[in-house]
Amino acid sequence: MDKDETKHLKEDKGQVKKKPQRQPQEEQAKGSVNFTPATPARVEEVIGRTGARGEAIQIRCRILDGRDKNKILRRNVKGPIQIGDILMLRETEFEAGQLTKGGRGSG
Repeated sequence: MDKDETKHLKEDKGQVKKKPQRQPQEEQAKGSVNFTPATPARVEEVIGRTGARGEAIQIRCRILDGRDKNKILRRNVKGPIQIGDILMLRETEFEAGQLTKGGRGSG
């Protein structure tokens, strides 16, 4: 290897390919809130508790607006709920499974 070849190799090692910089995307203003479209529903009946530890409550609710207006759905809700409350449902297509009367020890 002569001097010209070693000089060429040194030049190649010194070159670092730079990635093209991304243009910053438009950021939302801090503190703004984005909501997904939702459908209001009124709680008509509280059926009972469900879940492995009873952490969810099964209710029947009537859809107040949208494509499925006046349809009654069975839903599982987490947290405090009572008759007359308004829920905002993201979807109205599916229903919760029916609550069985069995529990611990029924066999």
